[in-house]
Amino acid sequence: MSHAANSLLVTSEKGLDLIKVSEGLEAEAYPDPGNRVTGEPWTIGYGHTRDVRRGDTCTEAQATDWLREDLRAAERAVRHLVDVPLTQMQFDALASFVFNVGPAAFGNSTLLRLLNAGDAAGAAGQFKRWNRGADGVLPGLVTRRAAERDLFLSQEA
Repeated sequence: MSHAANSLLVTSEKGLDLIKVSEGLEAEAYPDPGNRVTGEPWTIGYGHTRDVRRGDTCTEAQATDWLREDLRAAERAVRHLVDVPLTQMQFDALASFVFNVGPAAFGNSTLLRLLNAGDAAGAAGQFKRWNRGADGVLPGLVTRRAAERDLFLSQEA
């Protein structure tokens, strides 16, 4: 059963900023590099894909609004799957992580198992393991995971 105190948490500006830096802002829709036939799904803003078509553009404000909407699924997953109370910074780090890897991967992760067992330090050590794409270790994921781990371990309010 998820921890009641976590039900009040939403991603803070600090967490949102981490995701924005990690995802990067694209004001013009671009095709999925893995799908050379149709380019689906097209992506815009900070990784937004719903109802995006070739030629679409957005402002930074619209991209931020979409990010907040898209982030809700990751936030719900963190609130639902984590059984221990979280700090705001831990929640933000986990929301960024789940936004990137997906709720199912998080749900089956050693990171979550250690966290729910009360081993926050052990859980923090797991972030760095999630640094690979189809072509091996990706420098962008190494950087993102280090930032998520640092945020997770942060003592800021």
